[in-house]
Amino acid sequence: MSTMDVRAPARTWGGRTAEERRAQRRIGLVEAALDIWLDHGWAAVTMRGVCQRASLNDRYFYEHFADRDELLAEVWDEVCAGVFAELASVVAENADRTPLEITRAAIACAVELQTDLRGRARILLADHAGSAVLEQRRKTMLTDATDLLIAAAWPYLRPDVDETAMRMSTLAGIGGFIELLSAWRSGVLEVDAERIIDHTSAIATQLGAMFLPAEVIG
Repeated sequence: MSTMDVRAPARTWGGRTAEERRAQRRIGLVEAALDIWLDHGWAAVTMRGVCQRASLNDRYFYEHFADRDELLAEVWDEVCAGVFAELASVVAENADRTPLEITRAAIACAVELQTDLRGRARILLADHAGSAVLEQRRKTMLTDATDLLIAAAWPYLRPDVDETAMRMSTLAGIGGFIELLSAWRSGVLEVDAERIIDHTSAIATQLGAMFLPAEVIG
């Protein structure tokens, strides 16, 4: 083997390479931002506060993020991806059931994610007024949720279904569900989780009757 083929081993500090330490710092910053967000809201997330919570020098912030908006977007994307993964898992686990039963299971999952007092999913339904990056991501979340529900329902729809009407109704249904969850979590509605699930499932059945065959509705 020539000397040109010899590679120097990666230097380590405390048993970790520089790249591993860098990745760990990024995780620490994201987790610190999420903790502050859960405790005090997104507006309380600042570069200085995040670094202090993560026990990192300020310079490490800019090693990973151009500004606070980029960090907020990173936290949102991580949480949103986790929520969608859970919902997709629920849909897959109930694939042998009727579309309305699958919808109810997904609704129940979404409600459960909001009842955990320290649940990460709570940040998705908080007030994001004043943050353009978060407001845009909230809109994208609504579109993605609509796509997920339509994809799950597609094999069961009537052959002559109006796709545009289907999308509009699904958008209205999911948007209303998000607002319902927000009102419930903030205390505007004093009902238990089961009633939220029952009521939303009943609305889903009404919407489903517009696009599903009668034998599927039951």
